[in-house]
Amino acid sequence: MRLIRTILVLILLIMVLAVGLLFTIQNDALVPLNVLVAELPAQRLSTWIILAFFVGGVAGLAASSVVILRLQASRLRLRRLVNAPKTKPRTQVTSS
Repeated sequence: MRLIRTILVLILLIMVLAVGLLFTIQNDALVPLNVLVAELPAQRLSTWIILAFFVGGVAGLAASSVVILRLQASRLRLRRLVNAPKTKPRTQVTSS
């Protein structure tokens, strides 16, 4: 089963690389990118698109890691509350 999974992952990786290579070959027009205050030098269209996907992926990972860290902190806080030693309420002794 592990061998089949490894083979499928390798086939998927080769397919993704092939599609990326074909995408890069087909989109070789030079395009300058204008970002409000500056104009970046002309690069291949495929470079700008791949860069946009990469930056979006990194931004998504950063945003989700913030949420995951908050959830883990909340889980640890709740675990400490559950595992905290339970104390009996003190009874007052009245002397007469």
